[in-house]
Amino acid sequence: MSRYREALVLLLCLVLLCGCDAGPRAAPSFHAIYRHGAVACDHHVASEAGAAMLAKGGNAVDAAVAASFTLSVVRPQSCGIGGGGFMVISLPGTATRPPVRTAINYREQAPAAAGPDYLALHADLNASKFGACAVAIPGTVAGLLYALERYGTLDRATVLAPAIAAAELGFIADEHYVASVKEASKSFADRPEYIERFHFTWERFLHRGKVKVGDPIVIPEQATALGLIARDGLTAFYTGPIAEAISRAVASDAGDLTIDDLAGTPGDGVRETAPMTFEYRGHTILTMPPPSSGGVALCEILGIVEASCSRRTLVERRAAEQWHEGCMDWLTIEGFSDESARRLHVLLEAMKHAFADRARWLADPAFVEVPTTHLTSAVYHRELAERIDSSRTLPSGSYGTPRQEGAHALQDAGTSHLSVIDAHGGAVACTETINLVFGSLLAVPEYGFILNNEMDDFLTRRGSANAFDLTQSDSNLPAPGKQPLSSMTPTIVLLGDEPAVVIGASGGPRIISAVAQGVLHALDGSVPMAWAGVGAARVHHQWIPDVVLVESGEFAFVGPTLVSARDDLQARGHVTETSGAIGNIQMIGRWLDAQRGWLMEAACDPRKGGRPAGIR
Repeated sequence: MSRYREALVLLLCLVLLCGCDAGPRAAPSFHAIYRHGAVACDHHVASEAGAAMLAKGGNAVDAAVAASFTLSVVRPQSCGIGGGGFMVISLPGTATRPPVRTAINYREQAPAAAGPDYLALHADLNASKFGACAVAIPGTVAGLLYALERYGTLDRATVLAPAIAAAELGFIADEHYVASVKEASKSFADRPEYIERFHFTWERFLHRGKVKVGDPIVIPEQATALGLIARDGLTAFYTGPIAEAISRAVASDAGDLTIDDLAGTPGDGVRETAPMTFEYRGHTILTMPPPSSGGVALCEILGIVEASCSRRTLVERRAAEQWHEGCMDWLTIEGFSDESARRLHVLLEAMKHAFADRARWLADPAFVEVPTTHLTSAVYHRELAERIDSSRTLPSGSYGTPRQEGAHALQDAGTSHLSVIDAHGGAVACTETINLVFGSLLAVPEYGFILNNEMDDFLTRRGSANAFDLTQSDSNLPAPGKQPLSSMTPTIVLLGDEPAVVIGASGGPRIISAVAQGVLHALDGSVPMAWAGVGAARVHHQWIPDVVLVESGEFAFVGPTLVSARDDLQARGHVTETSGAIGNIQMIGRWLDAQRGWLMEAACDPRKGGRPAGIR
């Protein structure tokens, strides 16, 4: 116990040294400038855990792994050791190793019992969303430990110490946690039998639906799990006592995920691959390939935008020591001129093309042939750009490349993203999820964490919608060991060999729209990078339903609101609706200052309430 408390004391001391906030304050800073490393998470305790690793001399991977394990504690509604994720890494070369550009896929996998009709035949129509049949094999622990062993510099015990301390001493419920509890509590109100069925979640995480801002949330059982992982590594989670507890929890709820499924994960559950790489206006962008749909869709959106516009690059603008109007820049526009509205229309049409192709073509490439090369080619993007009519929208069948079977897009709402850049220019973008808010609601009581409901990200019943009233193609049907399609879009933007932007988001398919707009604002905008990308108002269109979501005015933290553009969009044929938050971005921008050297601006999205940390 004393070791955990000593770790927390060390973490708080490092918070002060790093210039981070040690606790809540009246007007939290959602962005800050650092010189020697920065971490942006959607919870400040996780940002501080990552910064603590940087202060110890660790690299970006050490910081990302520490932050992720801490998010498992402080954002249990969004992610955790019961889920999975994607990590994109860029590290400079050393005397013993060439530069690293890689992507680590530890997305959850369907268990051996899951065939195409696994959930279609289930009597409970909610079996893909709540309970043991919704649970896919967790990949987070395997992925994080793989990244740490292969690319980190610190030992497991050091990197997990902040997460263990946070689990022992608990965290304070913030507005996002309270809102998530209210959302999850609706399921218990609608189905009172869930109170007993998911008793641990109801009592310990939701406090019977009565959590208030400022309430302490303490789950010391997860500290025990994290301590076992720190001591024994993969075996603790996948073949040892935690694996046994997971299989008991699943069996008690009549699920089919077995200890044999878990035992196969360390060897089969982590896929390292080359990142999807493409160019945008003089920058190299590294992001996730399928089964993430985010990388392909991001490439398609940016490619169509670039084919539709001609403006100078960020490099050229900065070389001239002045800002010029960018292709997608509407931040400094008073109201909406014809030209600014046209740009917004082009962006929305690009989204519709990308989401149409996402729905029709994308799935796990280990099981289905995915035409990635075609969907990401500049020739194809120019063809799609030429289809855009600047005066009006088109019929839904005019977007993307049609195929016989149609589909809508899916969401993964219980998601968290973190971004890291270290003092040497190492960068990590990491997005993780348990799918819906509080995942399957099924907890592992002995070890205090919630299991994912990733099975709902498959097509679970042909012709039926998923949790968000969206249907999918047969390419995304379940199969043993298959990974469901995802919207997660962890992304690193390089300028030459140096990281210029690290970005990602949470928020289901809105992740893709948010990341695309964050990149556009950072690279094409007329104000400094990260806070513009995070704080500007956003729009979203996912092809079907044929509706433009426009954030309400309260989300315009930088620049004007976008609601004033609605009349112009409607005149072009768009159907518009006012929306809540469109994604939650965590972003770091990095540039070389002539007097001060490399500087990093870390920005956390106020829509979710995180705060950055780093070494000043």
